[in-house]
Amino acid sequence: MPIAAGCISCLGKSAYYMVMNMTRILLINDTPMHTGRLAESLTAAGYLVVAEVQAAIDLPRAVEQYRPDVIIVDAESPSRDALEQLCAVNAAAPRPIVMFTEERDQTVIRAAVQAGVTAYVVDGLSPSRLQPLLDVAITRFQEEQQLRSKLESTERQLAERKLVEKAKGILIDKRGMTEEAAYQLLRKTAMERGQRIGEVARNLIDASKLLG
Repeated sequence: MPIAAGCISCLGKSAYYMVMNMTRILLINDTPMHTGRLAESLTAAGYLVVAEVQAAIDLPRAVEQYRPDVIIVDAESPSRDALEQLCAVNAAAPRPIVMFTEERDQTVIRAAVQAGVTAYVVDGLSPSRLQPLLDVAITRFQEEQQLRSKLESTERQLAERKLVEKAKGILIDKRGMTEEAAYQLLRKTAMERGQRIGEVARNLIDASKLLG
């Protein structure tokens, strides 16, 4: 049975630390078939099932309330509502999502992956496979997040570089500065204001537009 979030603080100190170190699972039941067995298997494997909810409810709110480490969906065939809810969750608060299902249709699989499902399992549910499946899903999710973070950082740096180049052009044109002097002025201003040089460049560009 899931441990209610409000009951965790009632545990003894040793049990409390043990529970807090367990991987927290939010179980989504999109079918009544495997509900009890999956929850029991997760608990037996050493995971903490913080709640079991229906896919039709507001999943973003459930995620905010229970703050799971992993979301597991048990579905014969994932419903459109369930996929939309998962997509909303993935956009707001990404985390590993594992789906156990009997649906092998490629269209549904693509829709599930696009909704943020990390692992789509159609080979049936075996308690002995739970831990390796979840370990792989968590590792894959972490790697994808790192890659996404690097990509976003690279894109941000490129965008910032374009702003700096444009701002330097304004200083060269308006104040007759050399390229190096313009850059050093932007850099010095950024340090004095505790801002990124890209922010200073953007502010200069915006001010230049206002002043014509």
